[in-house]
Amino acid sequence: MSHLKIAEIDVEIVRKDIKNIHFGVYPPHGRVRVAVPVNVNDEAARIAVISKLGWIRRQIRVFQNQERQSEREYISRESHYYLGKRYLLSIEEGKEKQGITIHKSKGMILSVRPGSTTEKKEKILTEWYRSELKKIVTTSIKKWEAILGVTVNAFVIRKMKTRWGSCNPKTGRILINLEMIKKPEHCIDYIVLHEMVHLIEKRHNDRFCDILTRHMPRWQMYRNELNAAPLGHDEWKE
Repeated sequence: MSHLKIAEIDVEIVRKDIKNIHFGVYPPHGRVRVAVPVNVNDEAARIAVISKLGWIRRQIRVFQNQERQSEREYISRESHYYLGKRYLLSIEEGKEKQGITIHKSKGMILSVRPGSTTEKKEKILTEWYRSELKKIVTTSIKKWEAILGVTVNAFVIRKMKTRWGSCNPKTGRILINLEMIKKPEHCIDYIVLHEMVHLIEKRHNDRFCDILTRHMPRWQMYRNELNAAPLGHDEWKE
């Protein structure tokens, strides 16, 4: 990987076994990454980037103006996201079972015991998020295994600060970012498919994109929607 400075913009240049040049601008701050064929030198890459400067600057502005959540305090009337929707949190204290309930009119209800700490409330919500995401990912994996003809040997839900998901083709193991539970379900399905396609094609090359397009024609729209969604206070990115 090499770096170029073009019009005060830092650009990562990555050479891959691909036929065409692919441009990417990523959250949270508009990181610019350009994938080029292995035989493209820095000067040719520079010319290609200059030709796309207008688009790149527009994408950077989108991320700079993107909505960001403040650090969560787990108090009533605080906003929390679940499957792409924003809910107002309602804290209910009692001796009943602790947990989360999504109510049509009351929003997201967090049931806790009296005197529960912020850390305890966060743990309850996080465990519920993890359980919900696990169910959705399990269903999605089963669907794509039948369609793609591949097998996921294991998957793990984990908090990650650098990507929405990852795949180890050698072990057949995939990781899904816990933050995905806050995104629309079709975005979760896209990330699962994205990682499972790596079991067929390791690189993000033309073949990889062709497989994605064949099975999910709107995948680029879902990717853009995912990257445009409100960022958590930890600033997650793909």
